[in-house]
Amino acid sequence: MPLVVVLTAVALLLVGCGGRATTHHKPGTSHQEATGSSGTLLTARDEGGHRLRELPAADAPTVRAEVHPDSEGGWNVHLTVERFRFTPESTGGAALPGRGHARLLVDGREAARLYGPWGYVPPGAHTLTVRLHADDHTVWAVDGAPVQTTVRLDGTPATTSPSTPPSPPPTDPGRTVTLTITGTTVQPPPSRIELKKGERLTLRVTSDRADTLHVHGYDRELPLPPGTPASLTLTADRTGLFEVETHESGLVLTQLVVR
Repeated sequence: MPLVVVLTAVALLLVGCGGRATTHHKPGTSHQEATGSSGTLLTARDEGGHRLRELPAADAPTVRAEVHPDSEGGWNVHLTVERFRFTPESTGGAALPGRGHARLLVDGREAARLYGPWGYVPPGAHTLTVRLHADDHTVWAVDGAPVQTTVRLDGTPATTSPSTPPSPPPTDPGRTVTLTITGTTVQPPPSRIELKKGERLTLRVTSDRADTLHVHGYDRELPLPPGTPASLTLTADRTGLFEVETHESGLVLTQLVVR
């Protein structure tokens, strides 16, 4: 009886990972920046060498910190975050929107990581900065600045980044003088306006005919449409006596005395 040898081929099915960035930190892997698609990875780095990951302000997380004295010394820190959650199980994975951890910088030096809203700072520190990181250890950023907040360790807010720059003080509107021209009559009657050097003055003039207002010495002119108020604002930066008149009708409206 012939001997039949049956050879059976065993096929091995190899399944790859599909090239997608994992969101889990697996044992033995490094904490290098993962290939995530969230935001824009900038070349800029923070003090610890972590690259910044830019997001639009409307999508970026925010953080606030409150500090409370501990009964045994030091400070208990509580964080309030928006558009963000702590994901310790994903640390070392891809940068996904609204995920990551916080790092505490005490007097400018990194001291600890936080994977939740509470932390502790030992006594002797002066300032605390809380900075939000993505799971791949990059720093969430807006307008090229890290998303972070800084408090003095007496509970007083120091700075928050990104922040809105302070508004400039409002400009002093100065004085406004209203004049009306009807035919050859000026109301109120021509007089002198006393000004201090540097003071702002607005002349609001209504004429019953088309004309041009001229401020001598300042070489400022203002077209006067018939029946429609027109305004000219100047800063009295020259001292002396200056007439304000109309070109077509040749009327003196007022005089400026700048001292």
